Amino acid sequence: MTTVLASPQQAAPTRPRGARHLLAPIAIALLAAVAAGALYQVFVRTTLGQRVDTIAMRGADVHHPRVVEVLDRTLNGTSLASLVLVCLFAAVFGVLRRRLDLALGAALLVIGANVTTQLMKTHLTRPDLDGFAMPNSFPSGHTTAAASVAFAVVLVLPQALRGMVALVGLAYVSVIAIATVWAEWHRPSDTVAALAVTTAWGALAVFLIRVRRWNAPGGTQPPSRLVTLPLLAIAGVAGAAGLVGLAAVTMSERSMPDLVSGRFAFLTGSASIAAAAAVVFLVWVRLAAGDKLVAETPVEPAPKKSGVPAAAGRRVKGGTK
Repeated sequence: MTTVLASPQQAAPTRPRGARHLLAPIAIALLAAVAAGALYQVFVRTTLGQRVDTIAMRGADVHHPRVVEVLDRTLNGTSLASLVLVCLFAAVFGVLRRRLDLALGAALLVIGANVTTQLMKTHLTRPDLDGFAMPNSFPSGHTTAAASVAFAVVLVLPQALRGMVALVGLAYVSVIAIATVWAEWHRPSDTVAALAVTTAWGALAVFLIRVRRWNAPGGTQPPSRLVTLPLLAIAGVAGAAGLVGLAAVTMSERSMPDLVSGRFAFLTGSASIAAAAAVVFLVWVRLAAGDKLVAETPVEPAPKKSGVPAAAGRRVKGGTK
């Protein structure tokens, strides 16, 4: 007689799949799209929003030539070439893992997120409401590129590596996003909107992957607490600091302009960016981990030695109750 047991590599607790497993990515994609639209309406289409956003951008002027050079090299490192390399990496790794669906999903989110960002930046209008003449920069192309690269790498890697890479990706994306504000390339809302756009496309890619594997046997494995707890801590601390700072800057602009310093506004924007990055990476590791199907495989029991009684609790054929 054979028994059905979980394989040693799949001993982690699993959850049964249901309609929520399939529809959750669609809900997340819609929420991310709504968030991007709300950021545009508040920080681009209103006078107060533009002023708060611009103050945060101009609060950390960079004048030192060496600092500017380092920032330029760092930001320019996130280019079209890096996107192509990530797509190739995803394709190769997907083939090696025999998971072409992950490779195609990674390519979809990278291409879709970056094309969407460029179209939004080109076609969205930015009225001059804060007296700081500057072309529309909403959303940030560099942040979208960095986030989509990190998301794609997390998606194609095995489950055991996704958490560690997600934490590294969070640090990388946060530095790139804050650096664009520091260099006065983008306002904080531009970078947060870029994270929302990337999350929307990532969720759509995960939805297609789950549809593709809907009939596969097994359940889903949630991400480790070693990953989710640091992300929750960063999101909570940075989010609280960002909200308090944003309230202070907003009240200052409404009643007493220049009450708070530009540096304080920049730190507020940086905290908000870090919190938003932690939130989207927390969502992403759950989506990516949710795609990890844990199948149960039959395992033959060890042959029973003669003269050895049956294991306790096992029902013996022909025995009495």
